[in-house]
Amino acid sequence: MDTVFPIYTVRTECQDCYKCIRRCPVKAIKVREGRAEVMPRRCISCGQCVFSCPSKAKHVRNDIGRVRDLIQSGKKVLVSLAPSWRGSFDYRPRKMIAVLKALGFDGVGETAVGAQEVSIKAAQLLNGAPNGLYISSACPVIVDYVRQYEPDFACRIMPVGSPALTHARFFKNRYGDDCEVVFIGPCIGKKNESDAHPELLAAALTFDELRCWLREDGINTDSINPSGELDFMPEAAHEGSLYPLDGGMNETIRRVGVRDHVQLVNVSSLEIFARSLRDMNAAHLDKVLFIEAMACAGGCIVGPCISSGSGKSSFEIISDVLSNTRYRREVPREPALVVPVSYEPKWVDARVHTLEELRGALKRIGKFTAQDELNCAGCGYQSCMDLARAMLDGYAEPAMCVSYMRQVASRKADAMLRHIPSAVAMLDGRLDIIEVNDAFISMFAGENKKRMTHPARYVGLPAEAFLSFTPMLRKVLKTGEDMLKEHFQVNNKLYDLYIFCVEPGECIGVIITDVTSFFVGSEKTARRAREVISRNISIVQEIACLLGEHMVETETLLSSIASGYEENGEDECS
Repeated sequence: MDTVFPIYTVRTECQDCYKCIRRCPVKAIKVREGRAEVMPRRCISCGQCVFSCPSKAKHVRNDIGRVRDLIQSGKKVLVSLAPSWRGSFDYRPRKMIAVLKALGFDGVGETAVGAQEVSIKAAQLLNGAPNGLYISSACPVIVDYVRQYEPDFACRIMPVGSPALTHARFFKNRYGDDCEVVFIGPCIGKKNESDAHPELLAAALTFDELRCWLREDGINTDSINPSGELDFMPEAAHEGSLYPLDGGMNETIRRVGVRDHVQLVNVSSLEIFARSLRDMNAAHLDKVLFIEAMACAGGCIVGPCISSGSGKSSFEIISDVLSNTRYRREVPREPALVVPVSYEPKWVDARVHTLEELRGALKRIGKFTAQDELNCAGCGYQSCMDLARAMLDGYAEPAMCVSYMRQVASRKADAMLRHIPSAVAMLDGRLDIIEVNDAFISMFAGENKKRMTHPARYVGLPAEAFLSFTPMLRKVLKTGEDMLKEHFQVNNKLYDLYIFCVEPGECIGVIITDVTSFFVGSEKTARRAREVISRNISIVQEIACLLGEHMVETETLLSSIASGYEENGEDECS
């Protein structure tokens, strides 16, 4: 498994469901030997695969160890806390700071401070920009999507670092360039951002990881009573706290002030953003159109790793954010700090396949005509053609096509069923025939087999019209327990019956083997053996009788000889 990229797969846990492919907006999943793996070069770390995986095979990289090492190194380690923390933790600010300091952090600041500077700079740029399309840089998932999948629009991303990068630079300018900054928020994509900018962000933790860390260290947050000086460094944020809400950035830009020709639009859905961008012709715009884009539907307060322990609904969280946001009477027109970033295209390799190649791939999954293309999305792709492209790219396998595998399995089962020498019948809950094979027709159809030669003609007919042991069938159907009956006699035939349950009360099967010829042959062999044995016994008896007669004659002869010797011996002695 790949533990370097923010999202990886535990292969042994993957269960061939392809749900992650269905949910992945950029199809950055590769299936190899039935296991779905994330492709780092294509992934934008939106987290859809992680939280849609029913077997929990997709994991987010755990960076707790890295942050622990930073703290133990003796360096000054500061937290840039995402403003969506109110949606994950039901704490007051002082309590939140105390909890983080209990883990060893030296101080805590609000990422929203950086967001405020980003909004000021964005307003400044928009007011002086020519007509056209401009895209916010706050959401790392949106930024990566544009750079990788809509690279022609990469130049439309505002050339300003995200609030997290801006806040990290703010910390380093204020507390020394040697301090380390750790972002904590609901976003997996921030791990990519910290990996790309280690000079500003040492690491990025999710709220899920923060809760895990507290459990690992056995810290009971209920017992933490904040005392002493516990404030956000160097100050609490103001209108920047609106950023995690849908439209929050645009609201802060309006407070800075923009000209009438500047239009502010907010989109908090990667799917909607991607679809709108595909249909976009920026050259036709006669206004300055700024898109505040966030990948998560509803904004950062419903981020993939929000890990809400407050039990509040999204509406309540929105209300809390609005209630706890402080507004400045006058927002500066010049930013105190910005992080210039040039967002270059990050091309994703895309092969172009010929029509012949695509047709060849379709044939591999049993799609020979347009009517064969079901486009059922069971494989995770929207169409059979998309699956064919993925197969040619090496990202997918023919076995992913559910209908094709069903056809293959059906053909194999049909071949086995038709050619097995034993009679086989599948019956429904009423003991009507679902399926039979040729051997069943040959053994039990009687006169019907002359006019009903195909197994399909028997579907729906009652089993009792052909089989005389329906009571046993009903018993297995009712109990669900398989039954083996050997040497069962029907008329002049002997059968071995194996009745098995597929679904109690719904479906059973029966395998019937004709053993008559075996036992008839055995009886003939036994009869012949008995005849041979009888003859052998007679011969042995005759031999025994002959031997007995010879023994009597021999004994008489020897006795007479012995008597003769005895008489001669007496004469000689005398």
